Amino acid sequence: MSGSDARKWWALVAIAASVLVVGLDLTVLSLALPVLSAQLHASTSDLQWFSAAYSLVLAAALLPAGLLGDRMGRKKLLLIALVLFGISSAACAFSTSSAELIAARVVLGLGAAAIFPMSIAVLPVLFTDDERPRAIAVVMGATFIGYPVGPLLGGWLLDNFWWGSVFLINVPVVVLALVAVALLMPESHGARATGIDLPGIALSSLGLASLTYGFIKAGQDGWSDATAVATMVAGAVLLVAFVAWERWITGRGQPLIQLELFRSAGFTWGTVLVTFVSFAMFGILFAIPQYFQEVLGFDSFGSGLRLLPLIGGMVVGMLAGTRLQTPRTKDGEPVKAAPLGARPLVTVGFAVMAVALAVGAATKVTSGTGLAVAWLTLAGLGLGLAMPAAMNVALGALSPERSGSGSALITALRQVGATIGVAVLGTVLLSGYRSRLSVGHLPAVAAEAVRSSVAGGVAVARATHSADLLIMVRTAYVHGQDVMLAVCAVIALASAVLALIFLPRRAAATPAGTPATPAGTPATPAGAPAAPTAPAVAADGTGAVGVAAADGTARPVAAGRSSEDNQHHDRARRR
Repeated sequence: MSGSDARKWWALVAIAASVLVVGLDLTVLSLALPVLSAQLHASTSDLQWFSAAYSLVLAAALLPAGLLGDRMGRKKLLLIALVLFGISSAACAFSTSSAELIAARVVLGLGAAAIFPMSIAVLPVLFTDDERPRAIAVVMGATFIGYPVGPLLGGWLLDNFWWGSVFLINVPVVVLALVAVALLMPESHGARATGIDLPGIALSSLGLASLTYGFIKAGQDGWSDATAVATMVAGAVLLVAFVAWERWITGRGQPLIQLELFRSAGFTWGTVLVTFVSFAMFGILFAIPQYFQEVLGFDSFGSGLRLLPLIGGMVVGMLAGTRLQTPRTKDGEPVKAAPLGARPLVTVGFAVMAVALAVGAATKVTSGTGLAVAWLTLAGLGLGLAMPAAMNVALGALSPERSGSGSALITALRQVGATIGVAVLGTVLLSGYRSRLSVGHLPAVAAEAVRSSVAGGVAVARATHSADLLIMVRTAYVHGQDVMLAVCAVIALASAVLALIFLPRRAAATPAGTPATPAGTPATPAGAPAAPTAPAVAADGTGAVGVAAADGTARPVAAGRSSEDNQHHDRARRR
């Protein structure tokens, strides 16, 4: 391995560390809420805003952050975002009031909005088409590792130190990521055009924030809540207006996103399937920790420990999927095409997830940990096969010139999918839980506490020393969880069918006609012809893209051709 090759893989470690710190923060907050309520005298509304403020800013800032990274440089923006994230994490730790913590969470969300898309945007720039599946697996793995590690680390810190330590753990990770990114990651950016799509930024930010808030509100207060319905409708209207505006400005100015990307079957269905993964997996990560804690009786640390099989299965799936997507080489030259392409991998991955979730849906209140560990491991295996392969197909349609804004679009859809997943699947779980409760004999306040959540029900049962109520609450929750997992299994099965029908057989080669502009390249003069910013999609619907050759002409790349074939074709063409 040459020095430059080693450097980019070390840079990938820095990128993974950047993503990991965001994943850790997402999980530790939920553990700290009871302590924050007491220490900061936070109301229920304050507790909701600790999470909502972060989510709303994250949703609103994703697309502008992608465009900004393309303009000013992805490395530079990632460094700025990490500094913001580190400072705001320290501000969270030393907050003395709810208002201070909410303000710090707003800045934290702003930093995360740049970290996520920039971490993905550099992958098409740094890595070849053959290397990209491995790079995606590393970044995706870092994203999900934070979910079980957060409760493990956060639970230990809360048991042994002051509550602010759960936010301060971000700071050393941020410092390490800053040093690594600064030293190892090369700078890249797109053409520094002068136009900025201000109406597009406003419409997309307001639309995504409104839609996100509406689903959060619906998940908390029910789908009949007037505020939830109004904000969801307003968000949807704003996003429709945003798409209409982007269609109009394309060809007349500098659009915020490239709508022509959706003509590519790879980008469209890769993004849709990645979003479906987020929808299902965030529902699982919302429900299963409650099952471990309130039904099986483990603490936060024990709950996080029992989520590790999900990560173990995911790692095995990612390693297997990466190997199956990597061509065989000898002396650096490809000698055999990759055994499998994206379509079979994603299809099999979702099918494995569907089987695992169906097994999980058969859980009984007496099942114990063994069954949960088994189906979580299997679900992780399916996730590891499907997620990186689907992401690779979506990223294959992005030109390095606009990889920042394209990655931000993928991330925004994933974020909305995760928010909708928690709201919708949370409602399914709560409805199933309530359908098995009988609380007419309880005082009104106690009955409402039991109906509100399994944690409330367990607390009431223990306070009243009622073994029968405890059994009923736990049985009801397991029923609600089973219904939710059955819905997730149907989603996974439908995703497998969609992948089989619509996903291209292999990821397209990264468009080569618009290389990422090295740092220091002069900006594009005003009025000069714009460089091509998107691959031209074949009219036959196969997902093939037009790649610019060295002489400026366009040549097609077959969707089914591996990247090694394309390289051989290039060498033959030059000869």
